[in-house]
Amino acid sequence: MLTKWKHIDWTLIIVLLCMMGMCIPLVHSAVATSDRFRGLDTQMIFYYILGFGVIFFMTLVDYRLYVKYFWIVYGGGMLLLLLTLTPLGQTQNGAQGWLKLGPIGMQPAELFKLALVITIASLLAKRNKEKLGFFADVIPIGIVAFIPFAVVMIQNDLGNALSYVLILLGLLWIGNLKFTHALIIFVLGAGLLFGGIKAYVTYHDQVSDFMTNTLGRAHWLDRIDPWLMPDEASRDASWQTKNGKYAIAGGGMLGQGFMQGEMVQNATGSLVPYTYSDSIIVVIGEEFGFVGISFLLVLYFIMIHRMIVIALECKDRVGSYIIVGIVAMFMYQIFENIGMFIGLMPLTGITLPFISYGGTSLLINMASIGVVMSIRACTKEDLVRDEFADVKGSKVDDGGIQAIRGALSRMGRSKKA
Repeated sequence: MLTKWKHIDWTLIIVLLCMMGMCIPLVHSAVATSDRFRGLDTQMIFYYILGFGVIFFMTLVDYRLYVKYFWIVYGGGMLLLLLTLTPLGQTQNGAQGWLKLGPIGMQPAELFKLALVITIASLLAKRNKEKLGFFADVIPIGIVAFIPFAVVMIQNDLGNALSYVLILLGLLWIGNLKFTHALIIFVLGAGLLFGGIKAYVTYHDQVSDFMTNTLGRAHWLDRIDPWLMPDEASRDASWQTKNGKYAIAGGGMLGQGFMQGEMVQNATGSLVPYTYSDSIIVVIGEEFGFVGISFLLVLYFIMIHRMIVIALECKDRVGSYIIVGIVAMFMYQIFENIGMFIGLMPLTGITLPFISYGGTSLLINMASIGVVMSIRACTKEDLVRDEFADVKGSKVDDGGIQAIRGALSRMGRSKKA
């Protein structure tokens, strides 16, 4: 089992070490003017050390074990999600999505992302390269994703709920979805998106009344208005995104310097809320400028590229599906987190992977990388096992001779071919 460590992708480890080198100083800078949040950078050091331990542990566990018991993985994740709606659940930043089990606090919506990836990938792999049927496959798999989506929406966590949708769409696309079905989903999705935006802007007063008095989600207006109607949004609603844009713009090409940002290091406290978590891209932009953000994006590109390469090398279809689901999860979080501060996306409570403060978020991201490492290790071991298949039948301890014979026989077969 320990031989799996030989197949660890060190490029990914180096990228994560670089991200750790960025995360700790950024969180330190973000909380420097706040006594309330002081010490979060030290906690992130602990979470990162624990996270690397999670990666090495997950590498040793054969990923096919999760696939074999995927319904248990799904059921356990759903149980944790439902517990947040009981008295055990706690509310933070307006979302009742936290569990406090003794000294341990966790956010089940973050944990469930990986569970959903494994579940959908396992269901798709059962089709064995066949085209997905709309009623036989797409609808049931959609229901599997919709149930946790609905629970997380009840928790009032729009950011994580949308991640489930992107994971579903990414896996359906790679899972041999029929072109006509893909076209129907695209047209319906585009129609709902643009039609919803048009209706929101045209009937804004009625929509506001419905969200406030019927749904009890008035804070959703504060997130959507600055995105679609920035000129008409209230000062409080646009405070975070507007000041975030000012801070990023103020950073220019090279930034104002570490812990020198005027908006983040303001004497009265940071003028951008949650700079240590959801808004940490603002710290990068103001203190390290365009170059700092570009460097981070390059690290993300290398990470995603390596995972895609591992997916292409994998001979097991379910392993490739799992990696694609993890890539979709990361790409959504990256695009959403950065996009909401440059006007491309609405404001949601989603963290920037491996950079924002958050123990649950970091550990589940590290666990996801660990699963990718496990897939790579198993792929490499399977290749070695196939390469030396001729040696396995020998009962005599003459591995060297048997290996030479096996190599010679393979050479003979290749010449005949």
